[in-house]
Amino acid sequence: MNESVTIAKDVLRSGNRVLVWGIAAIVVILLVAAILLFASLPDANAFNTRVEQIFVQNDALTTGDQIRLLEILAQSGTAFSEVLTSYRMIIFVLLVFSTAMLIAALVFLVMILALNRRMETIQKQGIQVASLLISRGENAVVLNDMEFKLTEAAIETLSVLAEARLDDDILTGAQIESVISGKREADCDEAAGAMRIKRLRDALGNQMVSELLVKNIARRGYTLAVNKDAIRMI
Repeated sequence: MNESVTIAKDVLRSGNRVLVWGIAAIVVILLVAAILLFASLPDANAFNTRVEQIFVQNDALTTGDQIRLLEILAQSGTAFSEVLTSYRMIIFVLLVFSTAMLIAALVFLVMILALNRRMETIQKQGIQVASLLISRGENAVVLNDMEFKLTEAAIETLSVLAEARLDDDILTGAQIESVISGKREADCDEAAGAMRIKRLRDALGNQMVSELLVKNIARRGYTLAVNKDAIRMI
């Protein structure tokens, strides 16, 4: 259990480091992009400056039509300045939105990686069971905080495995069938015990729980991946 907790803490610390550095990288990249983008945009008053130069350099323009033309140019410069200012605001909002989306994507990615590593740890070490309570009278088993209602046959199979685990024994399918049926081991079929294990796993329902709780050790038999001190039967 301590080893599992240590691994989980290491995974969490590693995920936090990746998250912090990833967010920092995203912010820096988008900040640099924003600086370069805004630096490349023309000055909002560039058009007005050019119009002003025309006014200064062409003071001979005195007719009504010429003055009207200059006024139109001045109004166009003001409109251009307002449009460019609005574009800057739109670009800024899009950059902020992009930053938020990238950070959210990174957070979800780190969470998925952490969960995958945790699942790999569970698959390698087996499910960590703090308590396993078997109630024959109620045909129920409480695994940590999960309660399963089982059939009488499934409870018998689980009880046999639990008793064997308390004695540090590993039972073959024939031995399981012998204990439950009361027959001699020599008269029992290995397949009959294997079928009882299959029905027990089906009764537990949750594939991860059933596959990791009831372990099949090659060429030896079946056992529960549970600490002896965690098992109680009533």
